Amino acid sequence: MKRQVIPGCVILIIALTVSIGSVSFLGPCVHDDGSVGACHWASRSLSGLGFLALILSFLAVLLHRARFGLYLGIAGTSVLGILTPGTLISLCKMSGMHCRAVMQPAMIILFAAAGLSALFGAIVCGREKKERA
Repeated sequence: MKRQVIPGCVILIIALTVSIGSVSFLGPCVHDDGSVGACHWASRSLSGLGFLALILSFLAVLLHRARFGLYLGIAGTSVLGILTPGTLISLCKMSGMHCRAVMQPAMIILFAAAGLSALFGAIVCGREKKERA
């Protein structure tokens, strides 16, 4: 039982970091003239995906019967989070910009960690179901 909750707690922390970080310290480029670029919208999308992962991980910690499906949902959300910056939503052209140098790698690493934790949680849930049967 405790082994099934640990991945949910790890994902909860990662998702909170993504949700807050994608619009603040890990966020997009800041333009001097106040305009926003495509990286701004990538940041907003990542914040929404992080919030979705946060809700799913919170439910995975609380709900016993639905953990396996919630972990699979988090894994799918993580794939979208990995593909969003630069692939699904373009970023600035210059490689030295904050969105390319900080936001993109940080979000890829955080969502990859959340996805791997979710897959680990799903495997643990599946094994414990087979042992009980």
